[in-house]
Amino acid sequence: MQNYISQLNEAQQAPVLRKDGPMIVIAGAGSGKTRVLTIRIAYLMSLGVDAFNILSLTFTNKAAREMKKRISDIVGSSEAKNLWMGTFHSIFAKILRIEADKLGYPSNFTIYDAQDSVRLLGSIIKEMQLDKDVYKPKQVFSRISSYKNSLITVKAYFDNPELQEADAMSKKPRMGEIYQQYVERCFKSGAMDFDDLLLKTNELLTRFPDVLLKYQDRFRYILVDEYQDTNHSQYLIVRALSDRFQNICVVGDDAQSIYAFRGANINNILNFQKDYDNVEMFRLEQNYRSTRNIVEAANSIIDKNKTKLDKIVWTANDDGPKIKVHRSLTDGEEGRFVASTIFEEKMNNQLNNNQFAILYRTNAQSRAMEDALRKRDIPYRIYGGLSFYQRKEIKDVLCYLRLVINPKDEEALVRVINYPARGIGDTTVEKLTIAANHYKRSIYEVMQNIDRIDLKLNTGTKNKLKDFVTMIQSFQVIDQNQDAFYLADHVTKKTGLIQELKKDGTPEGIARLENIEELLNGIKDFIDGQKEIDGARGALSEFMEDVALATDLDNDTGDDDRVALMTIHLAKGLEFPHVFIVGMEEDLFPSAMSMSTRSELEEERRLFYVALTRAEHQAYLTYAQSRYRWGKLTDCEPSRFIEEITEHFLDYMTPMEGSRYKPMIDIDIFGDVDKSKLRLAKPTNGTPPKNYSNDEPLFSSNIRKLKPMDGSSPTKGSISESKLNIGNIVLHERFGKGQVVNLEGVGADKKAEIKFEVGGLKKLLLRFAKLDVIA
Repeated sequence: MQNYISQLNEAQQAPVLRKDGPMIVIAGAGSGKTRVLTIRIAYLMSLGVDAFNILSLTFTNKAAREMKKRISDIVGSSEAKNLWMGTFHSIFAKILRIEADKLGYPSNFTIYDAQDSVRLLGSIIKEMQLDKDVYKPKQVFSRISSYKNSLITVKAYFDNPELQEADAMSKKPRMGEIYQQYVERCFKSGAMDFDDLLLKTNELLTRFPDVLLKYQDRFRYILVDEYQDTNHSQYLIVRALSDRFQNICVVGDDAQSIYAFRGANINNILNFQKDYDNVEMFRLEQNYRSTRNIVEAANSIIDKNKTKLDKIVWTANDDGPKIKVHRSLTDGEEGRFVASTIFEEKMNNQLNNNQFAILYRTNAQSRAMEDALRKRDIPYRIYGGLSFYQRKEIKDVLCYLRLVINPKDEEALVRVINYPARGIGDTTVEKLTIAANHYKRSIYEVMQNIDRIDLKLNTGTKNKLKDFVTMIQSFQVIDQNQDAFYLADHVTKKTGLIQELKKDGTPEGIARLENIEELLNGIKDFIDGQKEIDGARGALSEFMEDVALATDLDNDTGDDDRVALMTIHLAKGLEFPHVFIVGMEEDLFPSAMSMSTRSELEEERRLFYVALTRAEHQAYLTYAQSRYRWGKLTDCEPSRFIEEITEHFLDYMTPMEGSRYKPMIDIDIFGDVDKSKLRLAKPTNGTPPKNYSNDEPLFSSNIRKLKPMDGSSPTKGSISESKLNIGNIVLHERFGKGQVVNLEGVGADKKAEIKFEVGGLKKLLLRFAKLDVIA
């Protein structure tokens, strides 16, 4: 153990070696906080603290797995298995399954994901005959989610006239009724959504003091990672569990608190010292990840925030290159610059694709980046797109499997009762739903008693419903004796899902079949992994729990050699040698939606801090002068965040020629004008662009933003006759890569016939064609 502790620096050792009492570790970006948490847990175990008495909470399963593996290497895998370590949701789901009966839930309750919840709310809104354009299911779900995370139950909602008035003002006076219906339907279906995992844990610990005492006694040492990202509900659970022994260690960085939009409360970390007595504070300020230029540039940014804890992040690493700032005429040009730079860096320095990341503020920005990367044949992966488990065919299989575990799960049942088609139409389902609501039973229970309830169904329909019930019951029998893979394989065949997809011979249909095959592969792999876990048998319930709590980044093995594209929110906790932060424009980053208050703007600044500190070696900040929004080309101005970085750390690249302003009116109409004063000041460092003319004014609202560096990069546009020959390989911004097969005409009318790999044969007028000769 001493060997591991000696590998830490002095600041890292201090929180590891303090055994008891409340403590907060303020950990700057790249300061090794995960290592500190891991070795602290191992150290506690070496002092005789039972692994069963340690609770470690993280925000991703990936982080929990990595920590558990490191601890296994130190103390051995058998002891590490006894740790309660995982995400807030996975740990609380585990507690709720043990104590479910106290809240009236079955221990095998279903966990609804966001899609399930939105679909259920859509049904409720339709049944209540409300306008779905006013009560948009996604917006209603978001509102209910915020209620739950603020511990506003249905009862609390109806006891709060201000909330009701706020909803009435926003033309949603029946929000409370929808909320009540939603909660009742989930309960009747034996289901909880993600927010319930926190809300119901709070209910459990509040209503049942004996349960609280039981878990306080069990979790004598509590460690919380990324504490700045906890919401009010999570904060209260941690506070309750740690109240008895107060051996709580929280780790976080207020400068990386970026999740206010989903309820995270930065005050949890700012006020930690007020919540406990004799709190000891430790600071990890040495950054091991990034170069000195990146670290100090990030410091100069976050220093502009007024709400923060004091710390000075520093690094012993080399200075490294300055942060490059590049501007483009359009977002398409921006994408091409990023793709070209990646291509050149790879060629010149023998780098892999996975050493590059492109970060953006909104998902919509990925399009221009994707187009440019595809044209350059650079493989990439988008994080946060449609995840594997959200694809239709996968959801269909999972819904059948959910019914095996919990046949009361109405969302799952409604989805698959007539898929593949078995003659049970929407009218029948509506009758079943009305009867279920009337008798306060699940749809499945109504189907089980279909002969005893008069729903005015014909005999054929009744038999089909009975056959469906019998099929689910047969699956349940198999589930008792076989593992998840055997059952899932049987379900995909017996339900007719495989046969249905085989009928579709299109590439899409084949891809769906391959996805189901991949799901079965994943289940098999999961079962093999479960063999290492004591008491696990690879049952369906174990697999479904794992799927329900999976997060988007957890499936990344890190082996794929692709450029990473993601929003900055998703990038938190990751690091890459080369990082492009694109769309650095006012109203985009900082977002126009997040500038109405100082606290919102400070969160945007923290988001930029997070983006910049993902870079290990080189960071690029890029922005466009114009960008399409809602189909219209709008003018953009550079983000204030670029301006806020100390200039010494920036390397401004040459402005594009298109930034020149050509007056449309004759200047002489204003009388005698000293034309020398119309020019911008010449750059103080770097040489002027080749096309820089003392007689032609440049236009900008800010001289510094236009400051050129060495060399020039003229805009792609008309191409001279001498540059293009038959046989040349060219790159076009719309059509991609192609070969010149013919040239005709002279001067301004010269045309090139080009065979493009994707677009086929095109004839382009050279004075307008935006071509780049690459070979």
